[in-house]
Amino acid sequence: MTVAQTVAPVKMGGQPVPRLLDTTDLRSALAQDLDGYFEQLVLCYQNQLYTFALRIAGNPQDAEEIAQDAFVRAYRALASYSPEQVQTLMLRAWLYQITLNIFRNRVRGQRLKLVPLDDLGANAPEPAADQQAEPEAIVARAERERELSAVIARLPERYRVALVLRHVAGFGYGELAALLNQPVGTVKSNVHRGVELLRKALDEPVEEVRS
Repeated sequence: MTVAQTVAPVKMGGQPVPRLLDTTDLRSALAQDLDGYFEQLVLCYQNQLYTFALRIAGNPQDAEEIAQDAFVRAYRALASYSPEQVQTLMLRAWLYQITLNIFRNRVRGQRLKLVPLDDLGANAPEPAADQQAEPEAIVARAERERELSAVIARLPERYRVALVLRHVAGFGYGELAALLNQPVGTVKSNVHRGVELLRKALDEPVEEVRS
């Protein structure tokens, strides 16, 4: 299976695939047979990387392109690594770092699309509906999710990235410091400031959130 065959069909938001390998087994499998197991890597992380890209880029088309590009680059990198190098990779953090680098490169190249605030909210991921929830509650949660997505997309990048990695992706501060190549104190400060700006923006609607 080629990388194009593996990555091209990726559609974010699909159903989970059962019996996926855990991280340790997946590293071992990739080290021995990259083409045979790369699809497992995509299935494990496609939704996580797409959600991360959407939160920091604010545009669904950009997010899907960023996630697709991340898997292509991951494949090429893995193909160049020795089995021993693959075995030592922290796969999740490594993939997030690739995704973040692609996002930043696109920002520098001004390839990200600017979309109106209303579109940001409309294209936010829909929260999972509780089968027993009242329709009004489902609508209220959806509206809240759209509002949060729109505000997060307008935060300054350093706070937005730190906030999403900590509170959406769930990385610890030590992991964040390594991923962002920043001191732990800086990471904590950026996360804290991002939370403050988010709360302020939710209380006081503004055109753009300032640091």
